[in-house]
Amino acid sequence: MKISDLLRLSADNLRRRKGRTALTVIGVVVGTFAIIVLISLGIASNANNEAMLQSWGDLTQIQIWNYAYGSVGETPKLDDEMLDTIRAQEHVVAATPFYSANNVNASIYAGKNDRYEAYFYESYGVDMTALQAMEFQLQSGSWIPDDLNLGKKKIPVLVGANMGYGFQDTRKSWNSGKRQRWAGETDSLGNPVPPFVDVEKDKLTLRLIAYDNNGNEKTQDFELVVMGVFVSDTSKHYFTESGIAMRISDMKMVEQAYQKLSGNKNSSSGGVIISGSGGVMREQDNGYQEVYVKVDDVDNVEEVENWLHDIGYEQTNSMTQIRNEMQASVAKSQMILGGTAAVALLVAALNIANTMMMSIYERTKEIGVMKVLGCEVGKIRTLFLVEAGSIGLLGGAIGVVLSFAASAVLNNLNAIVAFFGGEGIDLSGLTNMMGGMSGMGGEVSIIPPWLVLLGLGFSMMVGVLSGLWPAHRATKISALEAIRHE
Repeated sequence: MKISDLLRLSADNLRRRKGRTALTVIGVVVGTFAIIVLISLGIASNANNEAMLQSWGDLTQIQIWNYAYGSVGETPKLDDEMLDTIRAQEHVVAATPFYSANNVNASIYAGKNDRYEAYFYESYGVDMTALQAMEFQLQSGSWIPDDLNLGKKKIPVLVGANMGYGFQDTRKSWNSGKRQRWAGETDSLGNPVPPFVDVEKDKLTLRLIAYDNNGNEKTQDFELVVMGVFVSDTSKHYFTESGIAMRISDMKMVEQAYQKLSGNKNSSSGGVIISGSGGVMREQDNGYQEVYVKVDDVDNVEEVENWLHDIGYEQTNSMTQIRNEMQASVAKSQMILGGTAAVALLVAALNIANTMMMSIYERTKEIGVMKVLGCEVGKIRTLFLVEAGSIGLLGGAIGVVLSFAASAVLNNLNAIVAFFGGEGIDLSGLTNMMGGMSGMGGEVSIIPPWLVLLGLGFSMMVGVLSGLWPAHRATKISALEAIRHE
């Protein structure tokens, strides 16, 4: 008996018993539909959670905070040599300090006679190559090459999208509303009010300010040359909004120039607080205080973070813990609701087994004739398994189609309701039930291709497994008794 003959006989047998076959298929449809829809809700919840976390910060990024208390040697020095070690670690794409010269007293000036002033405190020394790997974006200009040299006392910088609004008009009093302009401010006609300074065109002067022992002011000027402007993205860092980024070497040069100007050689911005003799607390330079590490994949973040803890950096921060808790919550909800759906498939399996057993009793004589004519026992078994599998596959296919329809309705429910003149429906309760975060927007249900294949394969497997015992029972029927059977 050929495979085509088996398929034809199976189809004929199922067609002859349309009512019973239809009722059995319905059970598989309900079970498959329930499992696919519930899993799709969990997938959508995870996707929405990931999107929410992504808006808070890069999921593949780890922050190292080098602020430690304790004895000397507990926290390894986070210097350039250690950065090279971190960069060489498996799964690490890039690493950069966000180096701020906190003890440098400086301001940025622009305009005629230095009329406009901005603060220097939101300025950082960074690895430009690492910023590109971390997907920082420029709305204009270009990144600063490591070998770029503009000449003495000229520093190439990248500035935040609204850095120009950080300048104040020093000719206006502190109480004047005209002393500063704000991003988003409009005039009486609703037109945007531009900043006092066009950072891409106007000359910017960084002025270091120190005082000698007699209180006399000493200054040193550098020209800041704007090479590019960031796309504002505070989830990556605040300097993309209104700050300044320069190469680490340039920031250290500024810091050293200030140390020479002020005569203070202890103005390093890196350090940890340690216990001195007699319980006195003192600060010791321990390298960079803030380092960001980019990992190749979100699933590898936890491994890299654990490695950082093992080598001595306990104060790290990433989205891993929050993400894991969210995923665990969604998985728990899926298991509970998926178990309910599995009951429906169990009932469907029992119905398939019952249908196949009834079919055997009704077709006992047919089985006997097949044996007498020389049909192999294995072929008879296969015939019944094909019938059972066909019921499972047919039910699974219909369940998949209905799942896509339900998914489309859930994702467009408010639009459908609005079309018929109704008010919007809040689905946050459904989202919360699945462990998602309410108020996020996004799709409620997502059915990826692998879930379709899983639904079809699982339903067919249920059908075949349900038909194993009836198929085995059919092969045990005696040919002579089957022929005499009425």
